[in-house]
Amino acid sequence: MQILSVSADHYASNHHYLNQMHQLRAAVFGDRLEWEITVTEQGERDQYDDLRPTYILAISAEQKVVGCARLLPAFGPTMLEQTFPQLLERGALDARTAKVESSRFCVDTSLAAGRGGTLHQVTLTMFAGIIEWSMANGYKEIVTATDLRFERILKRAGWPMHRLGNPVAIGNTVAVAGSLPADRASFEQVCPPSYRSIIERDGAGPLRSAA
Repeated sequence: MQILSVSADHYASNHHYLNQMHQLRAAVFGDRLEWEITVTEQGERDQYDDLRPTYILAISAEQKVVGCARLLPAFGPTMLEQTFPQLLERGALDARTAKVESSRFCVDTSLAAGRGGTLHQVTLTMFAGIIEWSMANGYKEIVTATDLRFERILKRAGWPMHRLGNPVAIGNTVAVAGSLPADRASFEQVCPPSYRSIIERDGAGPLRSAA
């Protein structure tokens, strides 16, 4: 399994992966979790996909997208501030520090390969990819809106989240906002032995690494 980062400049050359990503999001958020989202024949997407985010994708040996996340700088429009300000204690993010927002995180946990440990290998691979990309691009902190179930998953991975406000019932789930460190210690904690990546540094071409 390989982690790939796709910035706006490379959407066209990776359109087949991005199409799979939107279909995966529809299957997870629409079909499995039954969130109130917009799903079309092209999959799930929202207004934050129009802001030229970077996508982190987990690609299987069969060239299938089995995990994804969307990353946007915290100083611009973010899902936390625009859609879920009620999750933030002050209703806004402090963007003075190097923060990036992660949203639309999901994995295909139906894969037989990668099961057997405390957490699915796709989940750990995605965590490692998000941290690696953030470090490579100068971010020290990752902020996100998630639910209490996923907060427990982060804790089990050894990458606990610091809450930015109190949990709030939204739709059919209880959501919470939090921040996560993007540092070498966190990367080494979550990184599975088989991790491989092609992480792009903004404006500097790809950073190829293996751990």
